[in-house]
Amino acid sequence: MRRKTGERAVEGAWLVFAVGAVAYVVTVGNRTSLAAAGLEAQQRYDITAGTLSSFAVLQFLVYAALQIPVGVLIDRWGPRRLVVLGAATMGVGQVVLALSTQTWQAVVARVLVGAGDAATFVSVLRVVTNWFPPRRVPVMTQLVGLFGQLGQIFSFVPLVALLHGPGWTPAYTGIGAFSLLAAVLAVVVLRDVPPGRENPRVTKSLREVGGDLRAALRHPGTRLGLWTHWATPFSGNALATLWGYPFLVSGQGLSAGTASALLTLYTISAAGTGPLLGALVARHPLRRSWLVLTIVGAQAVTWSAVLLWPGRAPLVLLGLVVVVAATGVPGSMIGFDYARTSNPAHRLGGATGMTNVMGFTATVVFVLVVGVALDLQGAGTPQTYSLGAFKVAFALQLPLWAVGIVGILVSRRQTRALMARNGVVVPRMRDALRERGRGRGSRTGAGTA
Repeated sequence: MRRKTGERAVEGAWLVFAVGAVAYVVTVGNRTSLAAAGLEAQQRYDITAGTLSSFAVLQFLVYAALQIPVGVLIDRWGPRRLVVLGAATMGVGQVVLALSTQTWQAVVARVLVGAGDAATFVSVLRVVTNWFPPRRVPVMTQLVGLFGQLGQIFSFVPLVALLHGPGWTPAYTGIGAFSLLAAVLAVVVLRDVPPGRENPRVTKSLREVGGDLRAALRHPGTRLGLWTHWATPFSGNALATLWGYPFLVSGQGLSAGTASALLTLYTISAAGTGPLLGALVARHPLRRSWLVLTIVGAQAVTWSAVLLWPGRAPLVLLGLVVVVAATGVPGSMIGFDYARTSNPAHRLGGATGMTNVMGFTATVVFVLVVGVALDLQGAGTPQTYSLGAFKVAFALQLPLWAVGIVGILVSRRQTRALMARNGVVVPRMRDALRERGRGRGSRTGAGTA
């Protein structure tokens, strides 16, 4: 009898996980649904590149601004309600976009999509935490992120086919319908906690929330997580959510099918490198910053090669830059790991929210400056896009990476100083490698080299 009860509990957990994963797949599809339609959007609303940027900027600003409030609401209402609310809000937003003919209507639609997006990911993670044993939570979290990448494939391939076939209204109405279906599935299947377990809802005062945020921000490990999340994902986010398709088609002269294939490669690469990075972080926890710096450095080098290439870059190089940019998405998850290991459980929600804000703030800045840079060069419409204008605009990634690298190095030094005061000394990389080469690495050195 006990065995049957345990089997039912496991089956219930996997069913809940499946519905949560579906909700996140749909969410990522909503988030990136404008990426493949940038050219069509400019023609539909007769707008410049700067105005098109404002669609994505508002979406991400809403997402970032709601991260901490959503964390508080999860504690108060439970994650299931937030998943339902998020999916329904995105569905309404996409229907509004499908029927819109004026710019202000499209802006309202993307704001709704951003609000719904903000409520979903952290809510699904909380459901996973509540339903699975602690030892399995890291793996399940990686699986949520992996399945979420399927949403980008959904927006790059079927959406492009619908846009070039039935047209704008059927394409975005279909995405809205999938979102509403995800909301219904969440109502029917999702539960905050397994049957018989007490629901851990907590109500905090604004003073308590503010105190937790200040305490988290004072810890240098939290700040290391913030700068990690700033530096790693914005380049890939900009490609996936808005500028990748116009850059590849109008700038690099690729066909719509080839551009869609490259953006699909981006999604596959992001999904495939996630488990590898997760394993490396688990094996070498005191060398996480080197993984982050390697990812950022590789992005800067490959993008510099594309920008300095005379004329259009070869397809192999474009494929390489897409793959390397994709590593920034799972790489940004290292920022959450810093937040987790630097804060006690009672302030982890706020620390996680602040970390998430940084990556999307960098994304907002970059997406906006690309549009403004194109406008200032007189290349703000699909008819006037040029490769040279795109190269100038995309070169503005370099200062954002520089700011992030400085923040990582400074906060890493402060974090290691704090660790040393607590008795944990991180050996220099060359010393750790020397010890490993001699086969005499200490437990700390062997685990971090």
